[in-house]
Amino acid sequence: MSAAELIGMNLAELTEAYASRALSPVEVLRTTLSHAEEVNTAINALFSFRPEQALASAQQSEARWKSGAALGPLDGVPMTVKDSVAMIGWPYFHGIGANRALPPSNYDSPPALALHEAGAVIFAKATMPDCGLMASGISSLHGITRNPWGLAWNTGGSSAGAGASVAGGAGYVSVGTDIAGSVRLPAAHCGLAGLKPTHGRVPHLPADTMRMAGPMGRSVDDIARLLTVLTRQDERDTWSLPADGVRYHERLKCDVKGLKIGVLTDMGFGMKPEAVVRETVEAAGKLLADAGAVVEPFVSPLDYDAYEAIDLFLQVRGYLEYTSLPPHSDTARDINPYVRAWSLGGAKHSGTDLYRALGRIAKMKAALLAAFEGWDYVISPTLPVVNFPAEEPGVSRDMPLAHTHFAAMFNQTCQPASTVCMAFDSRHLPIGVQVIGHRFDDLGVLQVTKALEDMRTVKMDWPFKPRA
Repeated sequence: MSAAELIGMNLAELTEAYASRALSPVEVLRTTLSHAEEVNTAINALFSFRPEQALASAQQSEARWKSGAALGPLDGVPMTVKDSVAMIGWPYFHGIGANRALPPSNYDSPPALALHEAGAVIFAKATMPDCGLMASGISSLHGITRNPWGLAWNTGGSSAGAGASVAGGAGYVSVGTDIAGSVRLPAAHCGLAGLKPTHGRVPHLPADTMRMAGPMGRSVDDIARLLTVLTRQDERDTWSLPADGVRYHERLKCDVKGLKIGVLTDMGFGMKPEAVVRETVEAAGKLLADAGAVVEPFVSPLDYDAYEAIDLFLQVRGYLEYTSLPPHSDTARDINPYVRAWSLGGAKHSGTDLYRALGRIAKMKAALLAAFEGWDYVISPTLPVVNFPAEEPGVSRDMPLAHTHFAAMFNQTCQPASTVCMAFDSRHLPIGVQVIGHRFDDLGVLQVTKALEDMRTVKMDWPFKPRA
């Protein structure tokens, strides 16, 4: 088996090979590490490589597989986690240059704890932009993370390194975090499947009202296996849900016949989708209709700029993080200038301004949830654009997260939302379609996403050799 064939295996194939002793977690790790170090010179998606630590984990996994005592669907799987996922003894920089001298984390966040207990082999951390407050791959600490489908193009963010590395074969899956689309946006830019779970389904720290961790991988089956492991209860996260015990990867088959599915191509405000993006979503709707679903247009109830209040909230959040940084120079080496300039605007907002913004967010949430009544699922663009240059903080420099409105609304409603690649544009850059479901219906969202993945006609010729 060639290195490309090995790296390109899905998790079902990989763990079946472990079980049959056709492959060893140790040899898979060595091949993955060698490839990851090579590809990372082009995409700059990973940092803090830990080969010796990973090898020890792989050797332990190999012993478990030999004795028939594997810990589950991730045992021995080489993977990464985002910079913002705290792990004991690993750096936690949040993408910010000013944090480079901080000591390693002294605690495991719930996703890290779940992965350790499942026998996953974590060999590096993945890059992210400063504070996680850009849908882009630019970081004052890490530099520019580039998309392996085209090195001139953006990865999206804030789980930038996770998206680029998995698409480039530097690990099989990764854990990202999502506050306004930060799992789905880079997954879409990089051709991956990704899921923002129902809020609380995957606990995370610090506890947050709109941010959560979620799985990213090259297939729906892979992210379902990762979700099976990540789903748990953790009282350290105030919003954590009771563990549901669902083995998501074993229940992906579904018949979409009779499902009522809406097609949303206009959020009612903000940037309209590019023609090729809109056509991709409409084509996905036709595939579902041909499979027996009842597919009709979904009209957004929002006729005003519903993102403005979210932007104010995040700006204040950014300002608080900025003012809590260690002493630094305020140069691009220590803090991204776009994030700094935008975050400083948070100083002008009063407590009353923030409270009013939260009220407007609650109003938007109520309207959007009411509009979902009577629908089983809604599909939409993940992003209104296919891509933008790697050096840019977003489609707009003044409001770097403004183009995230198709994703960000559903962080507020706490609904599960996924993305899957359904087409490529003329530059062969991926186009993702988002699937949104009702709260707690993470399984159903994955099932519909899997149905779309099975029906797509494009070939996923993964860029294990990054393309210029």
